[in-house]
Amino acid sequence: MEPFPAELFIDGAFRAASSGRRTTLINPATEEPFAEVAAADGTDVNVAVESAQRAWGSGWRDLPPGKRESVLHAVARKLRDQLEEIAQLETLHIGKPINDARDEAGLGARVFEYYAGAVTKFGGQTIPVGRGGFDFTLRQPMGVVACIVPWNFPFPIACWKAAPALAAGNCVVLKPASLSPLTALKLGELAHAAGLPAGALQVLPGAGSTIGDTLVTHPLVRKISFTGSTEIGRRIMELASRDIKRVSLELGGKSPNIVFADADWQRAAETSPMSVFANTGQDCCARSRVFVERSIYEPFVERFVAATKKLIVGDPARPETQLGPMVSASQREAVEEYLADARKRGSKFACGGGRLHPKGYYLEPTVLLDVGKEDRCWREEIFGPVVCITPFDDEPQMIRHVNASPYGLSGSLWTNDLRRAIRVAKAVESGVLSVNCHNSVHTEAPFGGYKQSGLGRDLGMAAMEGYTELKNVYVAE
Repeated sequence: MEPFPAELFIDGAFRAASSGRRTTLINPATEEPFAEVAAADGTDVNVAVESAQRAWGSGWRDLPPGKRESVLHAVARKLRDQLEEIAQLETLHIGKPINDARDEAGLGARVFEYYAGAVTKFGGQTIPVGRGGFDFTLRQPMGVVACIVPWNFPFPIACWKAAPALAAGNCVVLKPASLSPLTALKLGELAHAAGLPAGALQVLPGAGSTIGDTLVTHPLVRKISFTGSTEIGRRIMELASRDIKRVSLELGGKSPNIVFADADWQRAAETSPMSVFANTGQDCCARSRVFVERSIYEPFVERFVAATKKLIVGDPARPETQLGPMVSASQREAVEEYLADARKRGSKFACGGGRLHPKGYYLEPTVLLDVGKEDRCWREEIFGPVVCITPFDDEPQMIRHVNASPYGLSGSLWTNDLRRAIRVAKAVESGVLSVNCHNSVHTEAPFGGYKQSGLGRDLGMAAMEGYTELKNVYVAE
């Protein structure tokens, strides 16, 4: 592997942070430090935003669509050429199993390919109006967009945000999580090498507590696109409200997995563990509340637990590994606090709940039964390998319990009754819902949540619309 990209990426080149500060990265599988990365401060934010503004005003926004399409296709090709290196970096700094990391690196390339193709197919409308004359709409780029991405899916989410923003003609300041900056820095380097103008994509690693407010409130930043916790999403909305900045937020989740007795419940039981434990449960789409019709509850739990016990937890660099470590010691400790609360309240541990391996931030996937609807493990996003399973008897009452959560991001529904599938899908308050599977993310389709799971959408053409201002023009006869 080539040397790590360890500096800020500004104006098409790597440079040291103005303060000289650096962040030490820890391999969560070994608990050993392996790199030090520059940490930006407010001065660096100002430099990056001003550089992005120059790049936007000097030609990127006005580049003919066909040329912008060619550049983004070139970025996708660069990413495909470096898929293995991107995957290795992802595994190293967040403990993601290598096969998952490879899939996600490929997803990032597909996202750039999709939005490259969208550039020449994205536009406004002509509208017949009562006054006569000619009325049409324009979709115009906003300018400089701040994209703030989380540590759990660092590379694909960076691409989800940067690609549609660039395709729409904006320039991007990308802020990766301090735990996982390496693949975002690699994205900046490869995009510039592919022909993206200097300044069109800046990458600022560093602590959100240090640079977040400066980035969100910068007068040249027109929009903030954020994926992360609901708490920080609220803070961003508050700061953005001062200048009425546009925001899109993909936040927390406490997603349901609903299994009716008429479904292929055996398949649901065997596949559902990875719908919550994948990425070691560090996923806002995790189906962490499982509602099972009572007549199949006991055999479902038996199969679910058996499938959970077969999951391979271990070294993320090994291809057979399904679950790696948690991202940090503090994240594991936070999850263990939830497990301690579950024990105190009398929940039944069907399996899991302990640490694994003497080194690394490993935690056993845990199945909880008999969890009260007011308990923390049922109500709050744990963001770790913990699932609660409960029986239900009455569909309307179950729907009320599903929708009682303040979140509404994703979920699954299992039934072979088409009328029921349509009825329940309409009733569940969630931005994404899968029927008889657990697939939340499709490059071509919008992704986002209801309620405290956020606003706005990533992916699909909806994301590209979200990076533009809609202008109406009327021309009199």
